[in-house]
Amino acid sequence: MGRTDRASQVIAAPPATVYGALLDRESLEAWLPPDGMRGRVERWDPRPGGGFRMVLTYLDSTDSPGKTSDATDVVDVEFAALVPPERVVQRAVFEADDPSYVGTMTMTWQLAAAGAGTEVTVTATDVPPGIDQADHEAGLASSLANLASYVEADRG
Repeated sequence: MGRTDRASQVIAAPPATVYGALLDRESLEAWLPPDGMRGRVERWDPRPGGGFRMVLTYLDSTDSPGKTSDATDVVDVEFAALVPPERVVQRAVFEADDPSYVGTMTMTWQLAAAGAGTEVTVTATDVPPGIDQADHEAGLASSLANLASYVEADRG
């Protein structure tokens, strides 16, 4: 069994709104890249068995060498399960020559009503060993904060 990393945050929006942001191409490009990165979706098929390919580019790659190239991480994501408005399960594979990044990481986005908002917990299982745990958990938390800002601003 590989490593498990996780992060969670309560977002001031209903589960259906948050779920929608998990399955909208433009939304994902806006909120998914953690701080210090930008993202571009190259392929998009939002259905079980479908998925997307995202190119993440480091804004400053000096201290953050990419997995695919010096400045990029390319990840192919399959939608393994879609359960509106409760859960999105993704299988992510990084394009990398370094064997420490090889493997399929499962990302589960669990949504639960929390008062007037939604508690979002993202759990990454079978995380490749080349991904630093502290950096990864910080990145997950950053993406959740971006998601919160994105959907909360959309509601305002």
